[in-house]
Amino acid sequence: MLMIFELMKITVNIRKLTLLLISVIFLISSSFIIHWLEPEMFPNPFIGFWYVMTTVTTTGYGDFVPDTTIGKIFGLFLYFFGIGLIGIVIGKIVASFGVLRKMKEEGKLNYKGRGHYVIIGWSNKAKHTMNEIFEIDDQANILLIDTLPKAPLERVRFTYIQGDATDKETLEKANVLDAKAVLIFTGDNEYNTVAADGQSLLTVSTIESYAVQMKKEIYTIVEILKEKHISNFEHANVDEFIIADEALSDLMAKAAVDKGSSKLIMELLSRRSGVDIRKIKNNQVWKTYNDAFEALKKLGANLISDRDDFNILSKLGESIPNDAELYVICSKESYDKIMEAR
Repeated sequence: MLMIFELMKITVNIRKLTLLLISVIFLISSSFIIHWLEPEMFPNPFIGFWYVMTTVTTTGYGDFVPDTTIGKIFGLFLYFFGIGLIGIVIGKIVASFGVLRKMKEEGKLNYKGRGHYVIIGWSNKAKHTMNEIFEIDDQANILLIDTLPKAPLERVRFTYIQGDATDKETLEKANVLDAKAVLIFTGDNEYNTVAADGQSLLTVSTIESYAVQMKKEIYTIVEILKEKHISNFEHANVDEFIIADEALSDLMAKAAVDKGSSKLIMELLSRRSGVDIRKIKNNQVWKTYNDAFEALKKLGANLISDRDDFNILSKLGESIPNDAELYVICSKESYDKIMEAR
């Protein structure tokens, strides 16, 4: 008995792979042993395996039981050693899930998904943006890169990667090459605009150089605190800039001149009105802007621009260029109809 407990103590400290191998060998060999000891009760190794498994897992159906003394002694051995061994294996498996969960929480696992949104830098603005993305696309997957000791929240379709976004190894772990877009935020309450925008510049430069190295395109959106710093980003090939102080100033000015207009803009941006600005590709059957305007109107969408050209109503008779990027205001239901009609 003491020897069995000593074996158990040794087994607990064995590496998982070795323990798994020992368990498989033990179960298979035991199946052949019980078949050899009692061939009449266990006519083949498979029946022996059935008996061994029901014994060590404490299921105990009782449909096959040893008749001989030697068979019963071997059964006792299975009770003491086999059940203990399987218990240790199960414990190791449960512990592995705990370690995996802890590693995921601490952002130490690689992300293998595609078509996700990558947010760099956790802040209230980043959190709000994440919530808006989920509102727009409830099937979206969002990955956060930051240096926090663990994930700032737990929710479905949210993944955390701990690391420095200026480190290519971190970008590889986040699989940014297959991301839909990478959004770079500054921290909350940043008073040193030069340092904050400088950090954003370093981050986006690393991302773009990584993209060039891997011969891929990464769509980058960067929050900038000062508009005058944009010229420093010219070499970085940034796709879009969001200027924090300019957006606030424009909104304040608009609200002062056209009272109540800020509420309208904020409703549209936050989706509380139930509609969004969505980008769609030109349908080949639409020859002119008027064709697109009328077709989209029937689907419940308002055509508002081609890229940043909002003068659509004044050029309805003009042909739509092949590289047109049309934007509409519509509900999610209308957008789904547009996608189905393509």
